[in-house]
Order: sequence, then structure tokens, then C-alpha cells
Amino acid sequence: MAWDEWEELKSQTGSGDATHMRLNQYPADSGGGTAGGQGDLVAYQDDLGAVGHEAFVLHGRLHDDVDIAGAGADGKGDGSTTQAASALKSSNFVMGAALATTVEVWTTQVKSVLTACAHISNHLDYSKKLHAQNDTTIAADLSGMSVSRLNEYFK
Repeated sequence: MAWDEWEELKSQTGSGDATHMRLNQYPADSGGGTAGGQGDLVAYQDDLGAVGHEAFVLHGRLHDDVDIAGAGADGKGDGSTTQAASALKSSNFVMGAALATTVEVWTTQVKSVLTACAHISNHLDYSKKLHAQNDTTIAADLSGMSVSRLNEYFK
């Protein structure tokens, strides 16, 4: 890009004709992205259960499939990647230490993701159960009440 082009672009930007960047927000006139501009949070029990189940499934898959520290473990419990790192270190290859560090960092990150999945699954299962209990309690409280009596509470 030539210097003159650059100067022209800068002047156009300053004139107010340019489009401005907006990050992490809705335009002021969009109403927040919900139909009708209302920001009510609605969570359905089926949705909570489905997300909780998917977090549980992801936890299981991650636990079984991404353990590079323990994959191909020997009698000491060292996985094949850890064994390779040790072999490289003993042969004075710098790559050995780097590979060992990679395994440590990967293992830490995987444990963090596994913990997050477990928390999500457990919390959503708990929330689903709690909301079902609340719904049952409210229904029981309201079952003996007439519509005219209920109407009194909303005046």
C-alpha cells in the first residue's frame, strides 16, 4: 500500500463515513437478541437434562481417549509418550525435556476440562431435579386453591 493510499484511508476514517467495529455486544436497536426485546431467561428441564447428559458423555470420552500420559503404560505406569521423553532425555536430546513438559501441560489441561465437564453435568442434573421438585411443590400448594382465590394474589 502506498503512503498516499494510507493517508487517504486515515482521513476517510476520521470523517465519520467509515463503519465502526463493535465487539461483544448487540447493536443498540436490536433489543438484546430476543424476540420482542425482552431479556427473560427461560430454562426448560429437558434442555438442562440434555446439556448435562452431553457434558457427562464428553467427560467419559475425554477420560478414555485423551490420556497421553497413561496410554501404552509400562509396568511403572509410564505411558508411551512419557517413556519416549525419558528415552530422549537419556540420549541427551533436548526434545526429551520438551516432550515431558508437553505431557505435563496436556495432562493438567485435560484434568481441568474433565473437572469442568463433571461440574457442568452434576450442576445441571441437580438443577433439573431441584426445578422438578419445586414444580411439584408449587402444583401441590395450588391444587386446592380456586381461581378466584388465586386472582386475589395478583391484585
